[in-house]
Amino acid sequence: MRTGLARGRGQRFSFSILLFFGLACAATGPGGKKSLIFIGSGTEVSMGKQAEKEVLAQSKVLADTAWQHYVSRVGQSLAQFSERRDAAYSFTVLESKEINAFALPGGPLYIYTGLLKLMDDEAELAAVLGHEIGHVDGRHAVRQMQPMVGISALEALAFGEKSPATRQALNLVLGIALTGYSRSHELEADQFGLVYMQKAGYDPAGTVRMFGKLGEMEKGERNVFEKLSASHPETRERIAKLEAEIKRLPAGGKTGRETYQQLKKRLP
Repeated sequence: MRTGLARGRGQRFSFSILLFFGLACAATGPGGKKSLIFIGSGTEVSMGKQAEKEVLAQSKVLADTAWQHYVSRVGQSLAQFSERRDAAYSFTVLESKEINAFALPGGPLYIYTGLLKLMDDEAELAAVLGHEIGHVDGRHAVRQMQPMVGISALEALAFGEKSPATRQALNLVLGIALTGYSRSHELEADQFGLVYMQKAGYDPAGTVRMFGKLGEMEKGERNVFEKLSASHPETRERIAKLEAEIKRLPAGGKTGRETYQQLKKRLP
């Protein structure tokens, strides 16, 4: 009979083999696109759940259940078209003046009331949520962090251990989610978001309206699409790319303006 230590080493060895060989090629977005992924889905979801605990411990969840249900409904209507079946998408409104939204690995998504106040209709909300779903669907967090995290940190997360390696990985997860992704990942999330919006029946022009509002904000102010990273594409470039994509899509779609305006009056 093997000892518990021997079994643990065997489990870690098996995990490492799966990590570097069995999980190397994974779907990362609509259309069957695949990317080289060394961080397995289970580890990714575990990272997201642990990061979620920290977010909720440090943030104020909006007490208005009508808003929570509304954002969740809109989000799930988009998430059903995600290519991922291993992600557990959830949508939570946080009470804050900050104009931002972010997604954690594996599916938890958050949006601030400050950003909701800037919007005028449901299509604009769908644009933001679709963009964040695109980050999860594209596995952008793990693709960005895997060159920076060692095997010890990944194993610690996979086995639920508390260690400096785990803390390092969690800090990296939160840092990426809150400060933004690479230029290519942001553009990819824009494209993915349009796909979800079109399939869910929303007016894709809501994306351009939302980008336009963010672009008109005071220069240097941090928001969901123009974060601090200098590598992010300029708003005008992103709008131009989106407008070109929208021309290829069927015209029209729902905006949900009336319902949104009614709920907007409830925001603190």
